Amino acid sequence: MAPGARGRVGNLPLDLTSFVGRRREVTETRRLLGTSRLVTLTGMGGVGKTRLALRVAADSQRSFDDGVWLVEFGERRDPQLAAETVAATLGLREQAAVPTTQVLTDFLASRKLLLVLDNCEHLIDTVAKLAETLLRAAPELRILATSREPLAIGGETVVRVPPLTLPAPDESTPLRALAQYEAVNLFVDRAATADPGFELTEDNKEAIVAICAALDGLPLPIELAAARLRAMSVDQVLARLTDRFRLLTGGSRSAPDRQQTLRMSIDWSHELCTPTEQQLWRRLSIFPGGFELDAAEAIAAGDLSTYELLDVVAALVDKSILVREEHAGVGRYRLLETLRDYGLERLQEAGEYSTLRRQHRDWYQALTRRAEEEWISPNQPAWIARLERERANLRDALEYCMSEPGEAENGLRIANVLYIFWVSRGLLTEGRLWLGRVLAAHGGEPTRPRAMSLASSAILAANQGDIRTGARLVAAAGAVAAANDDPETDVVVTHAAGHLEIYAGNMPRAKELLGEILPTVRGGNNRLRQISTLLGLAMASAVLGERREATEYTDEVLTITAARGESIYRSYALCSRGLSEWRDDPDTAQRLFREALQLSAGVDDNLGAAICVEALAWTAATTGQAYRSAVLLGAVDSLWMSVGNRGVVIPALRRNHEQARERVRTALGDRAFDAAVRQGAGLALDEIAIFAVEDRLPQTAPPERSATDLTPREQQVAQLVAQGLTNKAIADKLVISQRTAQGHVEHVLAKLGFNSRTQIAAWIVEQGRGDDNDG
Repeated sequence: MAPGARGRVGNLPLDLTSFVGRRREVTETRRLLGTSRLVTLTGMGGVGKTRLALRVAADSQRSFDDGVWLVEFGERRDPQLAAETVAATLGLREQAAVPTTQVLTDFLASRKLLLVLDNCEHLIDTVAKLAETLLRAAPELRILATSREPLAIGGETVVRVPPLTLPAPDESTPLRALAQYEAVNLFVDRAATADPGFELTEDNKEAIVAICAALDGLPLPIELAAARLRAMSVDQVLARLTDRFRLLTGGSRSAPDRQQTLRMSIDWSHELCTPTEQQLWRRLSIFPGGFELDAAEAIAAGDLSTYELLDVVAALVDKSILVREEHAGVGRYRLLETLRDYGLERLQEAGEYSTLRRQHRDWYQALTRRAEEEWISPNQPAWIARLERERANLRDALEYCMSEPGEAENGLRIANVLYIFWVSRGLLTEGRLWLGRVLAAHGGEPTRPRAMSLASSAILAANQGDIRTGARLVAAAGAVAAANDDPETDVVVTHAAGHLEIYAGNMPRAKELLGEILPTVRGGNNRLRQISTLLGLAMASAVLGERREATEYTDEVLTITAARGESIYRSYALCSRGLSEWRDDPDTAQRLFREALQLSAGVDDNLGAAICVEALAWTAATTGQAYRSAVLLGAVDSLWMSVGNRGVVIPALRRNHEQARERVRTALGDRAFDAAVRQGAGLALDEIAIFAVEDRLPQTAPPERSATDLTPREQQVAQLVAQGLTNKAIADKLVISQRTAQGHVEHVLAKLGFNSRTQIAAWIVEQGRGDDNDG
């Protein structure tokens, strides 16, 4: 058909399935097309680039007098035919002795037209040159391209297409709230196509969320998984995702070959990489939790120099294999789990898996040693943040030690260093779990690392009030020490026994035990144990009311820590000093507690913060600040819960808590007391610190999604959307044009911050329930 006959119609295909989500990306891409003549949607295979481009193109048709034209390069392999493919799409006939590129530039020069160049990655150089030539010749031409990597020419605006939004799989999300997540909506929509009558329920929601999370929120595998519901249950699909490449086959027959199965889609991406890029892809799959460049260089780079590694990593980002993320200003990279699984298969095939796994363990063990060496220093917050970012890799290193013969001792060494990290983050339960696992894997040989792990596990148990288990673990550590005849191991055991007595409430015995080892730890080179011993003595002295001794011990800790810019143990020292002062000099105690809390909050130390807030709550109660005390009591309850405790463990301090609670409840009355406690329980750590120091609560934010934001007509439209009416049905009902109805729906979505009609329906239900409650 001649181009004149086609006119403004273009050749966009009709949607055969509903378009789900992507409202923000559609809006942003349309905006960019208004300011940039070349917009390229990039992303890994299966992320939905083509579908997004087609929706943007369809929504933009009115802006292009000469039409919107889809050029599909996916099945074209010959770079020399790229221009011919575009010409054929536009209905242009070949002309003898005239290059096809010239035919195109002559035709497009005076036309206002949008070209959608789909799947450019395998012809990237040719398509880039062609696009540049056409844009130079045709001032009213716009190009919307999709590719797994940018075209990399002047004037290009790149939009990275992310996976669909999805809830965290380890958090329980209310059923109604799931409507805001695009991945869940897509799965449910496609599942209902495969199994008419299928719907999201309380019974299947967790499995659906787990499927969407396992598939990284990628539309292609989610659609393939939903299609399996013709013959399988949701739980069966989830159970079989361990072999996702075998399960996720049988896509639409109308889809390109590379999208028929998940494996074919990723094979296509793999083929587009150079051999060096393929090698690094498979080697980087050894990282389960992402990586930073220092780790990649040490473990996966092989013969690549630092600069060569940077170039290959950048190429893998450009080709949508790696995702680059910022964590508090630190660049970090990761493979989506689907691409990582594929890379691990290739790593096994290459015979490199065992070597890389060992190198991974060795490097992360060395990382923990560096963290330990610099823990008492200004670098402490940086090390806490780094270990937090590396938790998945550190867990994998521990798993390696437990599964490989002869490696359990190294597992104990890693866990013994991570003990200080677990305490600093309030990860007491996690620490106990891993220490228990590595001890079980070790087998019982009486070594110093085993004694240290038993002692660390005992202190964590005592921190959670499990005194009986703590005593059993100390006894086991003592048996190891007796078998060793090693004075340093004896110190480790006595140190743990002294701290256990503090949590058991036996302060004189705690002072006796810790006092025995104090000269030794003062003269040794383990600064961490010296500080911990002094802090134990300071706490025991403070609880006994021995102000002078508590001051001496805390002064010694502050001398060590303040000079080195350390935060966590300085906070504990200030708090212990405050505990020794709070009955006789509450003003001084409050100042010390506040200073300690600011240090703990500065490094997100929930355990240290809980002790400070606890003491501030008692101080407020004894000085007649009942409301302040109630808010702090609510805040500290949530802090203790976050570290796996039911409350303060040390018996004398627990009595202080109970007395403060009783005094404040009497002063305020039950209703006001409960309201203040609820208010405190809802505060985040930074908000708790602001209230504790400045007596200032966060302002209540105005509701983000208020019905008053909608006009009366938009509220009417929202009600009809909730009833399941289409735009056409809404138009008929309200006697307006379908285009006007669509505009009202778009305004409702935009004002409420939603991206699907399902979310509007859920919101209407919620509003209705709110009105019922008010009435």
